Amino acid sequence: MNHVKIIGAGLAGSEAAWQCARRGVPVELYEMRPVRSTPAHQTGDFAELVCSNSLKSESENTAPWLLKEEMRRAGSLLIELARESAVPAGHALAVDRKIFSGRVTAAITGEPLITIRREEVTEIDEGQLTIIATGPLTSDSLSEQIARLTKAPPQSDAPTDDSLSENSVANGGGAAGNPHLYFYDSISPIVEADSIDMAKVYLAARYDKGTADYINCPMTKEEYDRFYDALLAAQPVEERDWEKLNYFESCLPIEEIARRGRDTLRFGPMKPVGLKDPRTGKPPYAVVQLRQENLRADSYNLVGFQNHLKFGDQASVLQLIPGLENARFLRYGQIHRNTYINSPTLLNENLQMRQHPQILFAGQICGVEGYVESIATGMLAGIHAAALIIGNQAIAPGRESALGSLIHYVTHANAKSFQPANITFDLLPPLETRIRDRQERHKKQCALALQALDCWLQSIVSRQSLRGAENAVDISPAARRA
Repeated sequence: MNHVKIIGAGLAGSEAAWQCARRGVPVELYEMRPVRSTPAHQTGDFAELVCSNSLKSESENTAPWLLKEEMRRAGSLLIELARESAVPAGHALAVDRKIFSGRVTAAITGEPLITIRREEVTEIDEGQLTIIATGPLTSDSLSEQIARLTKAPPQSDAPTDDSLSENSVANGGGAAGNPHLYFYDSISPIVEADSIDMAKVYLAARYDKGTADYINCPMTKEEYDRFYDALLAAQPVEERDWEKLNYFESCLPIEEIARRGRDTLRFGPMKPVGLKDPRTGKPPYAVVQLRQENLRADSYNLVGFQNHLKFGDQASVLQLIPGLENARFLRYGQIHRNTYINSPTLLNENLQMRQHPQILFAGQICGVEGYVESIATGMLAGIHAAALIIGNQAIAPGRESALGSLIHYVTHANAKSFQPANITFDLLPPLETRIRDRQERHKKQCALALQALDCWLQSIVSRQSLRGAENAVDISPAARRA
C-alpha cells in the first residue's frame, strides 16, 4: 500500500486529495460523475456546489470566520480558491459556482500525484487506506458497503450506543435498514437578474455590514399575508406526511417554517431587522433577500428560500414577492436526502473508523453541515491519511481550536440524538474566566483557538515533510503553478 484511495471528488474529497499530494503521497481519486450523476448535481466538475453559493461570514471574530482562518493557516486549497472565485456578498464569502468548481477541477487534475478515476466505487477494501468523502448523495451500492462496515460491534473503548437512532428507524433511514442516518436537505431557487423589477427593490446589507450587495424585496403586511397564505396552499412535489420528515433545522424548507406559525418566516429567512428601506427610512414588514450567484451578476439566488413545492406552484408563489412578479427562474427549489453516519459510535478523533482504522470519513457523510465544515474535515482527513501512510502518528487538532471542536462534536456527541452541525462558538470549550460582553468573549475565544491551531500546525510540520515548500501554508497561486 503506497497510495491513498479517496472516494468522492466533492469539497471534502478534493481537499483531502490536495493535502495528501502536497505531502508527497500519491492519490487515486474516484468520482462517479459524469458517468453516473445524482439528483442534485448538474456537472461532472469537482467540488460542485448544489445548494447555496455562500461560505458564510468573513466578519472577524465570528465562528465561520475563525474556522476559515484556521483552514487558511493550515493550507486549505479550496478556501484559497473560494476567495479567488468570490462574488460580492456583503460580509459573507460567496462564490461563482462555475468558476470555483472549474478552478478546483483544474488544480486537482493538474496535480501529478493525483490519479483521477471516473467510475463508481461499489466495494471498500478494508486493507487499503481509504477516505470516504461521498457526500450527502452516496450511491446505493456504496451505502451498502458502508453499512457492512458500520454493523461491526463497537470496541470496548468506543461508545456503546446503537449506531442507528430511533428517529432514523422510524423513517427507514439508510440503505436496507443499516446503521445510517439521514435528514432532508434543500436547494434554493435562482432567478435571472434582468427579470427583477429593480424599481420595487433596494440594495442593502443587514446592519450595513460590508457593502450593499444584496437585493432586498420589501413586503407590507398585506403583501406578506397574501404570500403566506399562497405558500401554505401550494402543493408539494409528493404527497407525504410532512411531519415525519427528518429535516436539518437550519435548512428547513420555507413551507415547513411557515407551518409553525404565521410570523415564523418574519423571524427567519424573511427577517427585516437591520434592512432599512432607504425610501421609507424604516425596515419593511418582511423582506426577501437575493444574493448574487456569479461574477457576471446575471443571476441571483433567493436566500433561505429552499422548498419542495411543485415547480408550477413555486412560480405562482414566488412571483407574489415584490420585484419578482415577472421573474424567470433558472432553477427552482428542490429537496434531496442527505446521508450521514453516526460518527460518535464509529470514528475516532482522526476521523478513522475504530473497527477499521484504514478507513477514514470526511465531509457531510461524517456528520458536519456546511461547505466550510465539509472542506475542513476533508483537509484533516487528508493530513491524517498522509501521516499514516508515511508512518507517522496522526495528530488531531487541539480541542480549543475551531477545527478541534468541530471534530470533537462529530466524535463525541450524543449518539442517540446526533445531527450534523455547523461551527458555532457553542462547540468551543468555555473560557476559564467568564466575559459578559459577547464581542470581547468571542474575540478571546478566537485568539485562544488560533494559538491552539498554531501549536498543532507546528507539531504536524515537525513530523511531515511538505513536498516542494518549506512553508506549510504556502498555497498561493504562484506556489500552485510552481
